[in-house]
Amino acid sequence: MRAAIVNVPYTTYRSPPMKTVLITGCSSGFGLETAQYFLARDWQVIATMRTPREDLLPRSERLRVIALDVTDADSIRRAVADAGPVDVLVNNAGIGMLGALEGTTMATARDVFETNTLGTMAMIQAVLPQFRQRQTGVIVNVTSSVTLKPLPLLSVYTASKAAINAFTESLALELKQFNVRVNLVLPGRAPETRFGENAQPRMQSGIPEAYADLAKSVFAGWGQSSAVTRAQDVAEAVWRAANDASSPVRIVAGADAVALAESC
Repeated sequence: MRAAIVNVPYTTYRSPPMKTVLITGCSSGFGLETAQYFLARDWQVIATMRTPREDLLPRSERLRVIALDVTDADSIRRAVADAGPVDVLVNNAGIGMLGALEGTTMATARDVFETNTLGTMAMIQAVLPQFRQRQTGVIVNVTSSVTLKPLPLLSVYTASKAAINAFTESLALELKQFNVRVNLVLPGRAPETRFGENAQPRMQSGIPEAYADLAKSVFAGWGQSSAVTRAQDVAEAVWRAANDASSPVRIVAGADAVALAESC
């Protein structure tokens, strides 16, 4: 049975200090905000990025910035070895994709799945041995609220994230015997992040002329919506998932995501 989708208050939850979290995709957006959020609450934070930048986060003895490309097996191996023991893995790294399927090359589709789907699976495989041996650990996979309700021009992106939703729910049952929890955080649309900007290279030829009117309608609808997701909403949801053992498998994050979940 699929776990209920609920929105929950986060601020009442606290955790013992000096735990360690490894977060992927920390160069901007949700990952950067989540790293800052955990740092401010006395955690040791391993912030990973394809191109490490020490200047993005506050200086702290509890912070380490490590190079990581989740599509590269050697990079994953080095990063996990360098990180050492961790208590929580947050799979946040992802790439955007907006366009009609007809105008999307298979190379682009593979790129999206390599990062959003297979990259998440590969990171979990890399940390699972230590979690299993210690009989403890938490995995938080950040996907998207677009998986809750079909939307046009997002078929490839949605598929890459929906695969992780199903994967997470099955994996949670698989790892329960080892006292390892697996959760999902489903954010909504976040204009304040660089997600749309980073998706541009995969959008240039993804909308053929035949779909131009549909694209205009989709963009106009987004512009009319006042409800959005703040990066802090996602950081708070990840914090809840990491620290509250009673939290549901799925946690929606952001006003628009909550509204979408409630309409389904």
